[in-house]
Amino acid sequence: MSHFTNILKYAKPYKRYAAGHIISNVFFALFGTLSFIALKPMLDVIFDKEKTVPTQKPEYTSLEKLADFAGDYLNYQMHQFTGGDKSKALMFTIGLIVVMFLLKNLFGYLANYFLVFLRNGVIRDIRNKVYKKTIELPLSYLSDQRKGDILARVTGDVQDLQYSFLSVLELIVREPLTIIFTIIAMVYISPQLTLFVFVFIPIMGFVISKIGKSLKRKSDRVQKEQGMFLSTLEETLTGLRIIKGFSAEAKFYETFQESTSRFYHFSNKLLNRQNLASPASEFLGICMISVILWYGGNLVLNDNSNLALDGSKFLIYMGLAYNILTPAKAISRGLYNIKKGGAAAERIQEIIDTPNPLKDKPGAIIKEDFNSEIRFNNVSFKYQDEYVLKDFSLTIPKGKTVALVGQSGSGKSTVANLITRFYDVNKGEILIDGTDIKKLTTNSLRKQLGIVTQDAILFNDSIKNNLKLGNENATDTEVIEALKVANAWEFVKNLPQGINTNIGDAGNKLSGGQKQRLSIARAVLKSPPIMVLDEATSALDTESERLVQVALENMMKNRTSIVIAHRLSTIQNADEIVVLSKGEIVEKGKHAELIAKKGVYQKLVEMQSFE
Repeated sequence: MSHFTNILKYAKPYKRYAAGHIISNVFFALFGTLSFIALKPMLDVIFDKEKTVPTQKPEYTSLEKLADFAGDYLNYQMHQFTGGDKSKALMFTIGLIVVMFLLKNLFGYLANYFLVFLRNGVIRDIRNKVYKKTIELPLSYLSDQRKGDILARVTGDVQDLQYSFLSVLELIVREPLTIIFTIIAMVYISPQLTLFVFVFIPIMGFVISKIGKSLKRKSDRVQKEQGMFLSTLEETLTGLRIIKGFSAEAKFYETFQESTSRFYHFSNKLLNRQNLASPASEFLGICMISVILWYGGNLVLNDNSNLALDGSKFLIYMGLAYNILTPAKAISRGLYNIKKGGAAAERIQEIIDTPNPLKDKPGAIIKEDFNSEIRFNNVSFKYQDEYVLKDFSLTIPKGKTVALVGQSGSGKSTVANLITRFYDVNKGEILIDGTDIKKLTTNSLRKQLGIVTQDAILFNDSIKNNLKLGNENATDTEVIEALKVANAWEFVKNLPQGINTNIGDAGNKLSGGQKQRLSIARAVLKSPPIMVLDEATSALDTESERLVQVALENMMKNRTSIVIAHRLSTIQNADEIVVLSKGEIVEKGKHAELIAKKGVYQKLVEMQSFE
């Protein structure tokens, strides 16, 4: 129930809809009960039962005699309307029943009307909360998770909440009040007969709880398996070119089929257990009705007894007893849904409650500009067990270009991940203008940085909107100027819609060099004082590399740049080249100085000259 309480917290902004829902349900339950009681005068007319009619308008005296007052008042009004004509009396009672059912269904509709806004609002807010937390969490969290599992939580699990936990909101007021009002009427008609109902209610509750005990565990298996096949689907769509190129369609299909088969079996077990709720509660309800028929029938037949019932009261009582079955079944389904939704709520809450180690500290500083230098002081970092960067110290003055080179796994890209604070250092500190970046707000830190990665990450949108990611207020003229700096305007101007051309999913309508130049243009448009270039040309052919290299040189003018390079020909003009090996600095200097040393850098250059 703790998860149910957590989910209900999201209903606070929709209190007015909740109030309308509750009030409507109160009247729905009231008129639902009165619609059965209104049958009594009609049955009296049909059974030709003589009833003493009050000659004067009855007056209300006390709450204890409310039922007698209601009956006498109804008889008085019916007599005034019909003048004792039984045919008219029958029409009057039928009209009264129609009005009661009309009011019942009107308030039922209003209750559902308010619930729509309440339920959909809560679902929207939960989905937004999960998405917001997902993009706030560090890359280290997301690298440990399957994308498909996160997709399943944002879509399937939240949807499960809508039809499990939140469907119970409909039952919280309506069904219990229907049962309470009905039982009050039943107690008034026959207290002895009503005792049998209370004997059966605990039995029904016990059986239902036994059936629903394993629903949460079964539901959790279904949701996890859904995450598995969604992950396979996401990986398939992302790597379809490779899958087809290696003729691996059958292998991926087999993996997907195995997952959906497990999902099929888990879902069958879950739904069959869930489907047992309604027939079990209905069978128990019929058992209760059977006992009432036996005992109540004897009370009607033994009309000489003090406990005797007349026929019309007994029929009304039976209708009221049956009226309990529908809300009782709904409540039993609701209890199942709470158990089923518990697994979904737990998986959603797991994301929401995950602590963010990179969250801004209280009183974090907002950095507006960059004035002097970037300094790494004895920085050590590890992703898992082994340190990939060890006692790394480096100072980068403003306006200088520093290149990081070394073999794969030497720690070059880790430096980029740390300066952008995608990860936090384990030891040491990174200072910008003498301030530890941990003391800065993450947003203001990243506003000082422009990032161009090896993989040009673009989105299924227009060229203009992709570039404006870093500068929402940029004009079309500024977008075009950025494209010119990035050496990209030459191909963009020839596209059908120019900067408004949609580039497809991940920019797949463009070549690798074109995508990279757009990512450079995006960084140019942002116009940050510090540029971080993480192997921006390593995946390109020679011609594309030349065009991109010119774009990079244009972009780096008058900026502080950290260049992580695989192709050493691209960084020969850097102010300082830092050679890394196994997470440590082994050489530093300009290109000519390092060549003269005939050390690690020269070996790297010689190796590439034969590529």
